[in-house]
Amino acid sequence: MKDASSESPRRRPYRMRARAEAAAETGRRILEATIELHRERYFDQVSLEDIAGRAGVTVQTVIRRFGNKERLIEAAAEEGNRQVSRQRYQAPIGDIEGAVKNLMDHYEEWGESALRILAQEERVPAFREVTDAARALHYEWVERTFAPLIAEREGAARRRLLAELIAICDVYFWKLLRRDMGLSREQTQLALKETILALKGEA
Repeated sequence: MKDASSESPRRRPYRMRARAEAAAETGRRILEATIELHRERYFDQVSLEDIAGRAGVTVQTVIRRFGNKERLIEAAAEEGNRQVSRQRYQAPIGDIEGAVKNLMDHYEEWGESALRILAQEERVPAFREVTDAARALHYEWVERTFAPLIAEREGAARRRLLAELIAICDVYFWKLLRRDMGLSREQTQLALKETILALKGEA
């Protein structure tokens, strides 16, 4: 058996890099499993055993990497927020049709899980942090994406328009049209576009 001390200087950095990459991949699988399971179930229906099983690791590995369920939720929330930010900020600035399509892409993928998390925010402190961060991201996205339209107004009219756009682009407005009223994706997208254009005076 070859002694570790006899390993060549070139070989050691390679092995260290391989271990680091394997550890990073394990962490990624655990976070993805956490995100997936909380998109499918409520907080108290997801255990560390469920997460470990979905990620293909042991519970001990999950605990060693993240400590406990609360810390794991925090880390998964940060990763989920990064994924959402990357997708949402692909929306073209000043292009209402493009912005609405981007929004629909987002809600078709994340809408149901967002509603599930919002329903639990008052009793799961970790989820309240998630929803607060999501609201901040949403407000910032609206202000950025519709900046040319908002810039046409001043004072109270400008603040009112911003509030109206935030409400129209909110997940609950999507839920009302898509789930409660049963509109197709295409009809929901058209309804959102028409509502925004009506604010602009072009409907």
